[in-house]
Amino acid sequence: MPYEPMTLTTADAGQLLTLQRAAYVAEAQAHRDLELPPLTETLDELITELVQPAVTALGIRDDTGRLIAAVRLPRMNHEPHAAELGRLVAPDQQGRGLGTQLLHHAEMHLQPRVTELRLFTGEHSEANLRLYGGHGYRKTGRTPTPAGYALIHLTKHLN
Repeated sequence: MPYEPMTLTTADAGQLLTLQRAAYVAEAQAHRDLELPPLTETLDELITELVQPAVTALGIRDDTGRLIAAVRLPRMNHEPHAAELGRLVAPDQQGRGLGTQLLHHAEMHLQPRVTELRLFTGEHSEANLRLYGGHGYRKTGRTPTPAGYALIHLTKHLN
C-alpha cells in the first residue's frame, strides 16, 4: 500500500539524519568508504540545508510514524533549470517500491522552471543504478574518489 509523501521541515531533521545514516551504511560497506558525506553530515548542517528556500524535502512515514524514506531536491543556484536529487530508503524497507514512489513524487513537486534532475551514486551501487536507469536517468559522467571508486553521475531531462 503506497504512503503519501509529506513535506519535511527542520522538526524532522533528527529523524531524517537517522534515516540518512542507516541508508548509507550499506553504501559505505559496498564502497569501503566510511567518510561518505551523508555519514559525516551533522544535524546543524542538515538543518541549514532544510531551511534553504531552494530545497524541497519530502518524506514517507509508516503507520507508526517512523520516517522510512525521504528525498531532497536542492535547486542548483548556478543552474536554475536543474535540481539535484538525493533519495533515501530505510534498509529494512528497500525493495517495496518506496524509491520509485519518491522519484515520481519528487518530479511532481519540482518548481516549473526545473527541466533537469541530476543525481549521483557509487559505481558499486548496482541496485540504485538499475532503478535510476529504469526511470529514465542516463549516465553523464564518472568522478574518481580518493577512496578508489568512482561516483556515477546521472541526468534525467523532463518535458
